[in-house]
Amino acid sequence: MNNQPQINILIPLYNEDAVFESLVARLKKVLNKSKLDVTVILVDDGSKDRTFELMSHLALADSRFCAVRLSRNFGHQHALTAGLSLVDSSEGVFILDGDLQDPPELLDEFYLKMKEGYDVVYAIRKNRKESVLKKFAYTIFYRLLKKVSMIDIPLDSGDFGLITRRVADNLNKMPEASRFMRGLRSWIGYNQIGLPYERNERELGESKYNFKRLWQLAFNGIFNFSEYPIKFISNLGVITVSISVIYFVMTVIKKLALGTVPEGFTAIVFLIILFGGVQLLAIGIIGEYVLRIFFQVKNRPLFIIDEVIKK
Repeated sequence: MNNQPQINILIPLYNEDAVFESLVARLKKVLNKSKLDVTVILVDDGSKDRTFELMSHLALADSRFCAVRLSRNFGHQHALTAGLSLVDSSEGVFILDGDLQDPPELLDEFYLKMKEGYDVVYAIRKNRKESVLKKFAYTIFYRLLKKVSMIDIPLDSGDFGLITRRVADNLNKMPEASRFMRGLRSWIGYNQIGLPYERNERELGESKYNFKRLWQLAFNGIFNFSEYPIKFISNLGVITVSISVIYFVMTVIKKLALGTVPEGFTAIVFLIILFGGVQLLAIGIIGEYVLRIFFQVKNRPLFIIDEVIKK
């Protein structure tokens, strides 16, 4: 029996053949240096390039690596979920992205925090080496999410971090189809602590999280962990009704006191646009909730594992 502490490193990959060799080189340095017994689970999320081929060769050559292929591209959060379903009898799971913006060299530092009694050690991004537009969007989103969320989701924290086995087991019990892993991780509770780090630039290749995917992830965070959108509709309804009542009272006063009423189409057009806009906004917000219910009640699997390769 191996008495060394066991850790799984979980890395989802999608079209990352450009950075794969650099990733593996750094991972091997970490594994060779660490006193931990580490197994790396690489999850290929339906890549179109040579990513899975490279993963397969690595897994067959080195028993410390396991290659997992999903049947198609299910998305980053679902690829993480697939990897979590395969963790072995590990003490914890170290989650990071394969683009090397999250340094695997922090494993031992995160593990020391876990041994202090923390079930979740999440990374806090002190500095993001990305475009100004992306940094601005991230800053606004995380602060908006913290303000409207029903639970405390730490600022500037992503999926990068170390979780204990019991946290991983609880995440595996959660069947949400529209997944926002950092929110689910916060919802679980237990002892959690943040560890600041410098977020690096992507070493090679291009980011797979375009603005469409980021927008979808942001919506999952807001609509899955906040009552604010629904309450916003109610508050907006009260405001528009109040405006209508005020306008009606003003019209009656003008009629009784001055004998005149507003003429022309300006007021009518204003009211039509106002109420039409409010109704469309309300339908859109309700539609976001209905869409999530629609996908959830189908009860389809969150992912399909096509192949697992391990020496």
